[in-house]
Amino acid sequence: MAEEELYDMLVPPGVPRKMIYDVVDKFDVEVVRRQQKLSFANMDGDARELIAFRGKREVVEEVQKYLFEQLKEFIAE
Repeated sequence: MAEEELYDMLVPPGVPRKMIYDVVDKFDVEVVRRQQKLSFANMDGDARELIAFRGKREVVEEVQKYLFEQLKEFIAE
């Protein structure tokens, strides 16, 4: 049986830890580390280790929607 392809959603820097824990509790994803090259301002070509949620495509899409809604509420407070 072929393995199902997994997708990553990078977690934007500054997301509160509580939101990250909530996502892991509510959705079937795991938190992984990922190297990401940055290409803006004076950081062009620098690589940073970021975290990402990894899971099936449809689950990661739900996570993205949920996380952005949570962030909008958090910012509005």
